[in-house]
Amino acid sequence: MTRAQKEQLVAELTTAFSESNAIVVCDYKGTKCQELEAVRRDAAESGTKVRVVKNTLAMIALKNAGIEGLELKDTNLLVWGEDQIAACKVADKAATEFKNTFAIKAGALEGKAVDLATILAMAKLPSRDELLGMLLNVWQAPIRNFTIGLDALRKKKEEEA
Repeated sequence: MTRAQKEQLVAELTTAFSESNAIVVCDYKGTKCQELEAVRRDAAESGTKVRVVKNTLAMIALKNAGIEGLELKDTNLLVWGEDQIAACKVADKAATEFKNTFAIKAGALEGKAVDLATILAMAKLPSRDELLGMLLNVWQAPIRNFTIGLDALRKKKEEEA
């Protein structure tokens, strides 16, 4: 890569990291190309981004974005996106599917460095759509129960008549 290409990559990553709410750092050493493509497909479906970047360039972009406390060593794959839970779920799914070669190292949520336990806890939470579905189900429960009660009362009155 030329210096201009590196500067352009750092600028792109800086804007992407500053706009994202979650960044997950993963170790992918030994992961096959097909497995990495599966991770990229999962990320694309959930609206997150995945990229392998040189550690020095990624550190510069993270520092420019105001995210400190992440140390990048060895081979690193970065997963980031606006949805914190989606980015954590993509990394966790890859870590469970390819547990011998893929591992989550650390991450950053809302610009602050977090540890592995926090990333795993976020991955276990339901997604935004699932939470909205649960909320809608709770809101509809009283109306549904009321209509079931009215229907039972109607049937009882019909049997008596």
